[in-house]
Amino acid sequence: MNASLLDLRDLDSGRIPGVSQRVGASLAEAAGVCLESQGHVAGVQIVVKGYSSNRYSLNWPPITEQSIRAWGDRESATENGAAGVAILLIEKETGYKVIERSRRGTGIDYWLGDETDEPLQPKGRLEVSGIRGGENRDVRTRVRQKLEQTDRSDDSTLPAYVIVVEFGRPLAEVREK
Repeated sequence: MNASLLDLRDLDSGRIPGVSQRVGASLAEAAGVCLESQGHVAGVQIVVKGYSSNRYSLNWPPITEQSIRAWGDRESATENGAAGVAILLIEKETGYKVIERSRRGTGIDYWLGDETDEPLQPKGRLEVSGIRGGENRDVRTRVRQKLEQTDRSDDSTLPAYVIVVEFGRPLAEVREK
């Protein structure tokens, strides 16, 4: 089965309304550090479960020793790397793009929409979490926690998507609420 490409280098293209080129490059680098820390090389397939049953081949920018040092905080690298994967994955899975980073306390990370709307209008919510290496039960537990967390923004009445990226296999659990 041929997998579609999920190229993390696309994050710095400037084509995602809510992700600047510099932020995108940073997220891509964090994802690459996480994937390589788990022994993966470019071309590894990420399995998507939940919302769909898909596979994507992953590609990312070259990771250097400087990259590894820059992302020395494993928690920060995992959180940012998962965001990078999720931003591209939500577009592939739903067609929505990230249009804005959410404020703290809203229970979500990003607002989703169609880039064709002027002005940009939120049409969905995205909450992301990452696990460097974990079991299925760890992923399920995190998905459940994140779904509950999105309750804080339920008054928007927009669909909420949760993506938990586990870098060890790699795997992405995608759920819609």
